[in-house]
Amino acid sequence: MTSTVTLPGGQEVGYTDHGGDGPVVVLLHSYLMDGRMFAPQLAAFGDRFRCVTIDERGHGATPATGPFDYWDVARDVLGVLDHLGIGRAAVVGTSQGGFVALRLALTAPDRIAAIAVLGTSAVAEDPAVAEGYRQMTAAWVASDAPETIVDGVAKICLGDFDASEWTARWRTYPAERLTLTINALVGRDSVLERAGEIGCPALVLHGTADLAYPAERAKELASALPAAEPLVLVEGGAHFLSLSHAAEVEPHLTGFLSRHA
Repeated sequence: MTSTVTLPGGQEVGYTDHGGDGPVVVLLHSYLMDGRMFAPQLAAFGDRFRCVTIDERGHGATPATGPFDYWDVARDVLGVLDHLGIGRAAVVGTSQGGFVALRLALTAPDRIAAIAVLGTSAVAEDPAVAEGYRQMTAAWVASDAPETIVDGVAKICLGDFDASEWTARWRTYPAERLTLTINALVGRDSVLERAGEIGCPALVLHGTADLAYPAERAKELASALPAAEPLVLVEGGAHFLSLSHAAEVEPHLTGFLSRHA
């Protein structure tokens, strides 16, 4: 069941502490998603770890009331950990969640035991792609029937995976949230040049059929992280591969977290 906490400064954050006595693993979701996207991982290894899913700003139970960036979201995550009395945790992040995981490792290295990022990138969004996403979002907000846009987004994010559970929610996504969250996504800064500062164990996974970021983004990130394990490329994996290809990524995530969480 999702709980909420109001952090110092007034930001409300939704989270679910799934319990357990094992090492803490924070699960950070992708754009347009929420903590529920990690149901496969909770089923696979939730009995071995104390898993905490957190809804990032503008998603799920966490509002966005003004412009923000992923450094802000990283601080939100640390605020939830403070609230729960958790000093140190491993972090798993898919796509947008990976953006936050990298910034967490840079902001509070003493509190991050390890990071696993899937379908993510350490660089800023390509300007042409960013403009395309802004135009797409503007059309989505202006449309009374955004089915075509929503289906296109699902294809980019989840490939051939049955996304109907999620697209039904996306069709009624609040316009203000769409605008604020896409601005955070496409306006993010690059952290690739700082990846060498991230000393914790790291695992980078990427789908070969990722339509958002080419595998080169994963290769450059894995090469830049000093304590990265060998890059894992999931054949046919989509952008949100922790959901679309959960069975393929599960052994890698479980093994990594068992070693380093």
